[in-house]
Amino acid sequence: MRKRKFLHMRFGTLIAIVAALASMGSGVAAQSYDLVLAGGRVMDPESGLDAVRYVGIRGGTLEAISESPLDGVTVVDVSGLVVAPGFIDLHAHGQDLYSSQLQARDGVTTALELEGGTGDVEEWYASRAGRAVIHYGATASHGAARRLALGGREEAVRQAADLEQVSVMENRIRDELGRGALGIGYGIQYTPAARREEIHRLFELAAEEGVTNFVHIRYAGMVEPGSSIEAVHEMIANAAATGAGVHIVHIGSSGLGQVPTLLAMIEGAQARGVDVTTEVYPYTAASTDIRAAIFDPGWRERFGSDYGDIEWDETGERLTEETFNERRQTGGRIIAHIIPQEMFEFALAHPIVMVASDGVPFVDGNGHPRGAGTFARVLGRYARDEGLLTLMDAIRKMTLMPAQRLEAYVPQMAAKGRIRVGADADLTIFDPETVIDNATFEAPTQPSTGIEHVIVGGAFVVRDAELVEAVFPGQAIRRD
Repeated sequence: MRKRKFLHMRFGTLIAIVAALASMGSGVAAQSYDLVLAGGRVMDPESGLDAVRYVGIRGGTLEAISESPLDGVTVVDVSGLVVAPGFIDLHAHGQDLYSSQLQARDGVTTALELEGGTGDVEEWYASRAGRAVIHYGATASHGAARRLALGGREEAVRQAADLEQVSVMENRIRDELGRGALGIGYGIQYTPAARREEIHRLFELAAEEGVTNFVHIRYAGMVEPGSSIEAVHEMIANAAATGAGVHIVHIGSSGLGQVPTLLAMIEGAQARGVDVTTEVYPYTAASTDIRAAIFDPGWRERFGSDYGDIEWDETGERLTEETFNERRQTGGRIIAHIIPQEMFEFALAHPIVMVASDGVPFVDGNGHPRGAGTFARVLGRYARDEGLLTLMDAIRKMTLMPAQRLEAYVPQMAAKGRIRVGADADLTIFDPETVIDNATFEAPTQPSTGIEHVIVGGAFVVRDAELVEAVFPGQAIRRD
């Protein structure tokens, strides 16, 4: 009897010890978050959540979104600030470290080169591995494949390709897609000799591979033939005929005075099952090289603009007919003040239009301010100050919508652009009362104000509105 009682006591003690250990374990689990963002206004465009919450991050993943306080190794008070998904820029040419740091200070956590793309996927990704502040990725470049097919000469942009040469392009792009390129990128207005059949064949390839075409359309202008409407017709027709998706870049600078008609066309195509989307940047000026085919004779009539609307980027000088022709021979970057304010505002407010910067690399402090201020400009100037769109709509246009554009064939993107348990810990925390862009055409590299913290893969790249030096959590975004 005594032995049985002793065993019973030992068994009871063992249960108590196990219970105590379990209790301790649950306490450790509750306190095991690497980082807690405490008391911020969490805004998630996927679920519609807009409420004060506590966000727990472990590793590179969001693991808790709680109404009650959470414990963590690091707890950051973000009360009064908006906690949003990290901003996703589908159109970022500035892929160098300096440009990426400016984008991070504008709230961007993923910046993709989808319009221009790259001619060598492996080399492009390898050059950024381990040295990226924010996530990065690129398409396979139609322009690069075209130059290869036509002998590598720069003047090949003005040379028509025969079907054998188009086959060379197809094979090259298929290989690049097999290496993880995020679709096919085109600058058709920069390659005016690219026939419609050539583009259609590549849309067929995109449909076969299940990827999207990211396109700078054939024309920008209001003169027929060769209007923006005609160029969008080509894109919608190719998408409808092949079943491939198409994303039309910078509808403001490509659409000019025809933006409302173009968006009506795109919206109508979407309603009938055609996979077509678009984007806008919030500025009245475009930027490119003065030698581009865009400025071939007749550009003033097409754009409804004149020489004085063209600014020499390096000096801020407005050009005359004489200086325009001189610079056209030598080349260099210009700022083209050709976009009507009411047109890009119409696009920005439209529910189907995403936000993307089209930011170019900054050289010696020169460049277009859109590479440094696009996202804060939308949040501060157009959502808060002018009420052109709601804050949630603005966030949706720069997070969820671009993620959804890619996620059908880039699984990584299904965990970005939203705040939910299991999503990637890419977050932008900003002050809705002070967020604003500071970059101007005169001082284009001034960082935005009010972007207080930016987290990429669970690591701060901006903290207390200051860039965190020597931190490189950016990862490659590639097609599986």
